[in-house]
Amino acid sequence: MTKKIEVISPVDGRVYAERPCLSLDAAQAAVARARAAQKGWAALPLAERIARVKAGIVALNGMKDRVVEELAWQMGRPTRYGGEFGGVNERTDYMASIAESALAPMIAEASDRFERRIVREPVGVVFVMAPWNYPYLTAINTIVPALIAGNAVMLKHASQTLLVGERLAEALHAGGVPADVFQNVVMDHATTETLIGARAFNFINFTGSVAGGANIERAAAGTFTGLGLELGGKDPGYVMDDADLDAAVDSLMDGAMFNAGQCCCGIERIYVHHSLYHAFVEKAVAWVKALTLGNPFDAETTLGPMANKRFAHVVREQIAEAITDGATALIDPAHFPADDGGAYLAPQILVNVNHEMRVMREESFGPVVGIMSVADDEEAIAVMNDSPYGLTCSLWTRDAERAAAVGARVETGTVYMNRCDYLDPALCWTGCKDTGRGGSLSALGYYSITRPKSYHLKKVTK
Repeated sequence: MTKKIEVISPVDGRVYAERPCLSLDAAQAAVARARAAQKGWAALPLAERIARVKAGIVALNGMKDRVVEELAWQMGRPTRYGGEFGGVNERTDYMASIAESALAPMIAEASDRFERRIVREPVGVVFVMAPWNYPYLTAINTIVPALIAGNAVMLKHASQTLLVGERLAEALHAGGVPADVFQNVVMDHATTETLIGARAFNFINFTGSVAGGANIERAAAGTFTGLGLELGGKDPGYVMDDADLDAAVDSLMDGAMFNAGQCCCGIERIYVHHSLYHAFVEKAVAWVKALTLGNPFDAETTLGPMANKRFAHVVREQIAEAITDGATALIDPAHFPADDGGAYLAPQILVNVNHEMRVMREESFGPVVGIMSVADDEEAIAVMNDSPYGLTCSLWTRDAERAAAVGARVETGTVYMNRCDYLDPALCWTGCKDTGRGGSLSALGYYSITRPKSYHLKKVTK
């Protein structure tokens, strides 16, 4: 019997979509088609590849109404936010604009005696395993530069957002990317791991859990396949004594609650200088109480359900354990009557928390944040670093030199000052510790999906 993957909608719990998994033979055939098609794609002029990829993204924009509705059904994001097109377009345009310079040869010598240069060649077949929380944005980070650089791409999207892969394939094919150069595939874990272990791919990008990343590394062991792994975070915000309090509250709480807290670089813990602590907490509570939890298709809804009730269960457990251990919950769930004990989860702010609690150490990936008072920068740096993760940190101060000095001591991939929860395509998206390894976006984003090749051409014999 053919195995199927189902999308259970968080909106109403029904099966929204289902798709059959490829057999191992069919998956191997798909890889073979990708490998055969890649050479012809790479032979096209760079400008032609860029034009086709950008045309595909234009086609995706033309599907906006359909995409926004499907996202609400698949992962619960309110339709009022209109999908992910702003970020998709920004990242595509930027990566296309720098492609010529990022992929340009490095000339060591060009004389009548020698021609010495380093060129960047596509690695071949790139395998992208994309997550459900920002299903277009995270996929685009690798798909666009990989295609522009001349690779074939195979996309395996998260089971919660299966239809995203279909839309991306539909759009890119409409733009002129050949069907075998970009393929959307539906596979189970066993088939995926078999292909990885057989060195079917030349580069693998995975965004997901630490456990998932460890499984990918084990499957790829001994194959020498390049891996890019973004495995989550527990991103801190630090409000210094000279911060713009209202701006800090508005941005940090949005960073904690937007998308029901299901953001890789969402704010999951906040440290506030003691002089501003009580005022910050008071304003944060008011900010959260102004949210409206409900059906994502309702115009007034600002906070939809979590993508799956099992994700909400993890967050409820963390909150309950923290309260048992002495934390104080500042939001009465009764304020959000749509909380149904399932995927619809009331947002929560916890105080009197400490780093012995799971909610301050383990990734929550939901609408909950713990807030602690700190005495100074030294204490803030210590608690920000007291985490197995290192994706981003958000520093709030009017002093850029102070922010840079503090940021230099924080173990993280990106340091923000007076903003959070944003990917700048001109900067490398990367992390450290259990957040994973590798980097996407920026000129460096082209390095993982290309390989250096050196030419030493001696034009004389003596």
